[in-house]
Amino acid sequence: MRIILLFIAAVVSLSCSAQQSYKRTLLLMGSRFEITVVANNEQEGEECIDLAVAEISRIEKLISSWDETTQTAEINRNAGIKPVKVAVELFQLIERAIGISKITDGAFDISYASMDKIWKFDGSMQEMPSEEAIMASVSKVGYENIVLDKEASTVFLKKEGMKIGFGAIGKGYAADKAKALLVAKGVSAGIINASGDMNIWGKQPNGSEWKVAITNPFDKKKSYGLLSITDGAIVTSGDYEKYVTFNGKRYAHIIDPRTGFPASDIVSVTVKAPKAELADALATAVFVLGVEIGLDRINQLPNIECIIVAENGKIYTSNNIIIENE
Repeated sequence: MRIILLFIAAVVSLSCSAQQSYKRTLLLMGSRFEITVVANNEQEGEECIDLAVAEISRIEKLISSWDETTQTAEINRNAGIKPVKVAVELFQLIERAIGISKITDGAFDISYASMDKIWKFDGSMQEMPSEEAIMASVSKVGYENIVLDKEASTVFLKKEGMKIGFGAIGKGYAADKAKALLVAKGVSAGIINASGDMNIWGKQPNGSEWKVAITNPFDKKKSYGLLSITDGAIVTSGDYEKYVTFNGKRYAHIIDPRTGFPASDIVSVTVKAPKAELADALATAVFVLGVEIGLDRINQLPNIECIIVAENGKIYTSNNIIIENE
């Protein structure tokens, strides 16, 4: 019996030590996804990645506002007309999004999709839009005008022409769902990297924690340090590639849905949170709220950490975050 038990232990040990990382990079939801899983062999790894891809594609079919066949597009088509019955999953996503809007004073708002696109960050803008045009651009924005009926599972946008969109949380939510599916299937570790939205679980095959580098926005070949993580998400929002400058002031591509003015003074925001959906939304909100209010809000939320890089190069961090040297 002792010999048999020792043999079983040796087989288990060999199986664990044989695990490797398997990775695939592909275009999903219009963005670059990199899916990594830790598995016993290549076939198992590829099958697990296929599951993740199928789940992310399913989420896109649910939340895309560009695909006219989705329930999200149906909600937008019926703005100001009638409520639309939706799947419980979509209803709950919208419900959570409104909750984040409330705790960020509207700095995050899925009805941002109603904004007129008067700001361009492709180099074509020669002057700032007028104040009147900026004010008019957000006239249909406002999470308060999203009416939910939980019992009927319906969503109604009060204003005609109003729209919702999940550009600020969609990839994070898809990463969360893909991760949850793989964990349920017994995948011990992996990373869903949705264009920089990192959703991580487990440990590397050698037993060490995954480490995510915090990129220096002023020199992307360098980093400020590393964040260790075994279960959770790390998301970075940056404006170091998309911005305009007028009268010596720099305006980011992330626009305050309450005012219509682009965010300024911050170059990048990194948020560490239990879920990528939440980290995604909070990174956008902190950008809009600014350093002082953004950090104060993050410090009031449990299990949330944040790193902010200001335009002047100064780094600000929330309470209790630990940045390791490379």
